[in-house]
Amino acid sequence: MNHQDGEMSNSSKVIDGMRIRSAEPSDAMEVANVHVRSWQAAYRGLLPDVYLDVLRAEDRSGRYDFTTTDPSNPHTIVAAGPDGAILGFATTCADRDGELANSGELCALYVDPTYWRCRVGTSLIVAARSRLIELGFRTAYLWLLDGNLRGGRFYLLDGWAPDGQSRKDTVWGVPVSESRYQRTL
Repeated sequence: MNHQDGEMSNSSKVIDGMRIRSAEPSDAMEVANVHVRSWQAAYRGLLPDVYLDVLRAEDRSGRYDFTTTDPSNPHTIVAAGPDGAILGFATTCADRDGELANSGELCALYVDPTYWRCRVGTSLIVAARSRLIELGFRTAYLWLLDGNLRGGRFYLLDGWAPDGQSRKDTVWGVPVSESRYQRTL
């Protein structure tokens, strides 16, 4: 990762021309737009089109809580472009499943499709791993939607590997099958 622009403050860094910072309540709609647009592009063919076509950022934005500073709650970081627009986000937290004590979880990592292959995801995953390390975790896991080949390649390149665990879950009201990936931090 190129840290050419250096650190700005404890909670904000400029990496590869993007500002990586904690999400703020005013970011909710932009984060929701990224979330919805990335789902509609990445999960086409994996989730029903009729479902993806009706996703709306307005419905999603109210579900985010970017006000908490409690380290035991999920924490979201965003990558903002030079104009301040949110390009992507990552959410981390402590193990929510109760199976991997002392592990952190990468709960979400989504990049606006316009910025795929522009190092936004790489910058976010580096920052997310740093956040988990700061919280004292030495291992982490994530759940990947089965069939998400692009996501699988991305995580493999970053040192994550499937651990053989799978689950059935319901995400945004849609039943899904997911595989767990882990890595040492």
